[in-house]
Amino acid sequence: MRIGMVTDSLSHLSLDDLLRAAADLGIEMLEFPCGNWSPAPHLKLDAMLDSAQARSEFLAKLRGHGLSLSALNCSGNPLHPGELGRQHQAVTSNTIRLAGLLGVERVVMMSGCPGGPGDVNANWVTTAWPPEAARVLAWQWDEVLIPYWKGLVAEAKSAGVDKLCLELHGQQNVYNVATLFRLRDAVGDTVGANFDPSHLFWMGADPIAATRMLAPAIYHVHAKDTRIDRTNASINSLIDTTPNDRPTDRAWNYVTLGYGHDLLWWREFCSVLRLVGYDDVLSIEHEDQALPPLEGVRRSVAMLRDAI
Repeated sequence: MRIGMVTDSLSHLSLDDLLRAAADLGIEMLEFPCGNWSPAPHLKLDAMLDSAQARSEFLAKLRGHGLSLSALNCSGNPLHPGELGRQHQAVTSNTIRLAGLLGVERVVMMSGCPGGPGDVNANWVTTAWPPEAARVLAWQWDEVLIPYWKGLVAEAKSAGVDKLCLELHGQQNVYNVATLFRLRDAVGDTVGANFDPSHLFWMGADPIAATRMLAPAIYHVHAKDTRIDRTNASINSLIDTTPNDRPTDRAWNYVTLGYGHDLLWWREFCSVLRLVGYDDVLSIEHEDQALPPLEGVRRSVAMLRDAI
């Protein structure tokens, strides 16, 4: 396995400083966000699409530091019912097109989440009751999600992108193993998982069991940890809308690798990934507010090196 990183983990650095830092840390692969929920500080999507020279120079910089691309990332909500959805759709399509031009086979993203009929905001349905919840969910899948993804898969194939890697994330229609397979069954195996255990932790799933179930549908992996605050969670559950800037009040927080689950857990995770046939990048995504980004990434690299 190879150690990678989502470049937003060090968003405060310039591209050149980012590449130097990644190489110095022993990182081998980088995943570049291209927009939507990311400010994309290291890659200018339109400029790269417009210029073969810019693409060539970008790839040369990576090679010059002994680095390669694991994926492009356009995580957002292309199914938002308002203008935001149209903006995210454009970035998503352009990211897929750029991946093809760069020779990158994987694009990391999320499934999106529509509203219900007539809604102006996304509506993440998480219960089967009351009855209108089931009706909204059926409408989202049949009328919005599946038709959009059939078109996106066709775009990816046309661009030469083999793998659309969906992160199983809250506030998305695809958020667990069952919903990933539901979409994959509907639109084909271009769709697979960007497997990030941190989200499954806070949703109450077991990432080891999920890894075994997903098996060949795992196309890319994020290395991110979650710490559950047992006191807060036992009182208010893991369903938590407490703002992220109040970590002591939250039921769970994203943390540096090893600060939520220990080395033995990460060794088992890597072992099971290998067992099911995944021997590829582990892309560190640092979102721990308690540690400076560079120090958090350094500690995460050390943890992954031991785990691998």
